[in-house]
Amino acid sequence: MTAPPKSAKLEKMTTTEPRWVRWVLTTVALLFMLIFLILPLLSVFGEALRKGWDVYVTSLGEPDAISSIKLTLITALIAVPLNLVFGVAAAWCIAKYEFKGKAFLTTLIDLPFSISPVVAGLMYVLVFGANGWLGPWLAKHEIQIIFAVPGIVLATVFVTFPFIARELIPLMQAQGSDEEQAAIVLGASGWQTFWNVTLPNIKWGLVYGVILCNARAMGEFGAVSVVSGHIRGQTNTMPLHVEVLYADYQAAAAFAVASLLALLALVTLVIKSLAEWRAEQQARAAAEAPPERPGQISLATNKTAKAA
Repeated sequence: MTAPPKSAKLEKMTTTEPRWVRWVLTTVALLFMLIFLILPLLSVFGEALRKGWDVYVTSLGEPDAISSIKLTLITALIAVPLNLVFGVAAAWCIAKYEFKGKAFLTTLIDLPFSISPVVAGLMYVLVFGANGWLGPWLAKHEIQIIFAVPGIVLATVFVTFPFIARELIPLMQAQGSDEEQAAIVLGASGWQTFWNVTLPNIKWGLVYGVILCNARAMGEFGAVSVVSGHIRGQTNTMPLHVEVLYADYQAAAAFAVASLLALLALVTLVIKSLAEWRAEQQARAAAEAPPERPGQISLATNKTAKAA
């Protein structure tokens, strides 16, 4: 038997439904996206610019708006790296090792997905609030967690920490640990194995998880609303500032800040799409590459051996 030529393409998988069924399903999906996603998004930008560009720029240039933008970015810049470290460590532990309590740890990682963000905020109030478990001790040492930036960061970290870990765990489990074991046999240390073998294999999943984590951190409302205190110019993030403006009947300013949030979400979506496209390109290139000859060593393992 001869192998098929390299240029031969696999036939496209098709369903057995009639053509009209596929057209109906496609039309329904597109209409759903148009009505529930695209039109509301366009309406946000339309309302934000309805009174003109000058009003839009003035609304974003107000001190309270600038403060909310800064606080949102600061919160994301703190929460995302913390979740990055935790996500990589948790994924490594769960994917590479067998130990008692592994299923329990995996369940704990999924906990923020099943708890309402408002309940998560209340939990921090019960622990760090003035009448909470640690409240008197914190007050005695003049440390303020609730109704301050630390509480906002803690609440954001809680609701966002599953994203990176949940992206990496199935990826690292599918890849196995053969390459890491080969690197260790060649004399590489743990850090050398991670930087030269593991990280290149998970980098696109890691980027995807960081993007999702950052998007949720900037848009979080429920948990942050409970612990922030809604202090203008101090503890209001962008979503909270939008709520305050809209409640004060400042619709143009509210939609201006909301449009900035929507723009950040669109930028995040574009970056996510680019990361997915890049990952698909690399996977396709790896699948089309000729098999290694006996005795050849992968580039990553070779680097690790040299570093060792």
